[in-house]
Amino acid sequence: MTHIHTPDWVQDAVFYQIFPDRFAASARVAKPANLEPWDAKPTHYGFKGGDLLGVVEHLDYLQELGVDAIYFTPIFQSTANHRYHTYDYYRVDPLLGGDAAFRELLDTAHARTMRIVIDGVFNHTGRGFYQFNHILENGAASPYVDWFYVKGYPLHAYEGKPLNYEAWWGIPALPKLNTTTPAVREFLLGVAEHWIRQGIDGWRLDVPGEIDDDAFWQEFRRRVKAINPDAYIVGEIWHEAQRWLRGDQFDAVMNYQFTRACVGFFASRFDENLVAATGYAPAPILDAPGFAHSINHLLSLYDPAINRVQLNLLDSHDTARFLTIARNDRDALKLATLFQMTYVGAPCVYYGDEIGMVGGKDPDCRRAFPWHAPSQWDHDLLHFFKSCIRLRRRWTTLRTGKFQFIHAVGHAVAYLRRLQDQRLIVVLNAGHAPIDVEIVIHETYALPDGTNLLRELDTTRYESDETPEYVIEDGRLRLRLEKRAGIVLRAV
Repeated sequence: MTHIHTPDWVQDAVFYQIFPDRFAASARVAKPANLEPWDAKPTHYGFKGGDLLGVVEHLDYLQELGVDAIYFTPIFQSTANHRYHTYDYYRVDPLLGGDAAFRELLDTAHARTMRIVIDGVFNHTGRGFYQFNHILENGAASPYVDWFYVKGYPLHAYEGKPLNYEAWWGIPALPKLNTTTPAVREFLLGVAEHWIRQGIDGWRLDVPGEIDDDAFWQEFRRRVKAINPDAYIVGEIWHEAQRWLRGDQFDAVMNYQFTRACVGFFASRFDENLVAATGYAPAPILDAPGFAHSINHLLSLYDPAINRVQLNLLDSHDTARFLTIARNDRDALKLATLFQMTYVGAPCVYYGDEIGMVGGKDPDCRRAFPWHAPSQWDHDLLHFFKSCIRLRRRWTTLRTGKFQFIHAVGHAVAYLRRLQDQRLIVVLNAGHAPIDVEIVIHETYALPDGTNLLRELDTTRYESDETPEYVIEDGRLRLRLEKRAGIVLRAV
């Protein structure tokens, strides 16, 4: 059996996902004409002019939020605003500030002990990728015909006729690489090594299941880890991912199964059409026992070392915003965030969720961050995010301790996080009415009668209250919890 080793830093990290064209724009990066207005709704093809130096100039904001790791959607040269149509894997897109801007970003972030993970799109390229363009120009005479799955000539890459090459989801702009060709494999592995040597802290792998080849990903891991054993490799797999999480391929996946459970429980009146439009299966409406079962099932799928570094997200550039899915139910987002920040794995905040940004399916979920209009921010929500992240940073047990449900009745769950003498209980009421909760405390929880519990955080006050308000008596903890509310208690 493969010994499973994952990077220790990830379990302590709080990630923030940035879509570079939409987060922040710096005056230090020259801008072309014909950009979309920053505050206009995004379109499929329009560019807004966000760049990497804009991110550098807002690192203070991210650190104040509590973030210490950033995952960027693609940054390499491309003609798409999302940059999944890669033209040059060795060049940072000039619209983002180019290689020099990325160098400054890496150096500045690392000086602040922040990590940088970038997106690797290795299944397909853009039509302007050199080797594909070579085939367009030379047809069957091109020495690169085996780099793609070519069926005939001409390729019909732009004519609107049936394609003579394989493309991702049949999209002409995304020709699929033939990774059975040794030269293609070596090219992609060389790209992976190059950027690790440049100092990135990991790779997020776009649709890696489309490269249906364990040997390729095993070699990818060996080559990356040989340069930096602590590099994080996280794959975009939307379903259960045991195949890739045995310790010889990825460290983790984007945990959309976690997303699905959170939508079903916390956003119980969710917009079914928006969920169905995403890549994960429509979420069932879950009661407390169903939610606990779903989470316990997820934890049972993988080794504990994997679970500790799963990338736990509530939404992303590929889904509608959680707040929009929840029909603008702020309490749903608060409860889900509190769970995310007190659960096993690495939480990932999609840029702007913390200030209440909304958006439907792509491209609406990729709106620009309203730096120019702080009056539009939900400052109460921002304060809550900061409080949850601060709580996670304060208590090691929330990052590395054991997780155990101790109550799941109706629409209320409670769970214990325990690490040596640190013990925290989180109680969440996802229901729409106040409830009286009685939690039976077993000896195995290491919480004997007389144990005092201090309020560490709740969704109505946010801040710590050091007054002993709760005690475990007769083997039970009793408390009243408001509707759509949560509380974190610390045993002393």
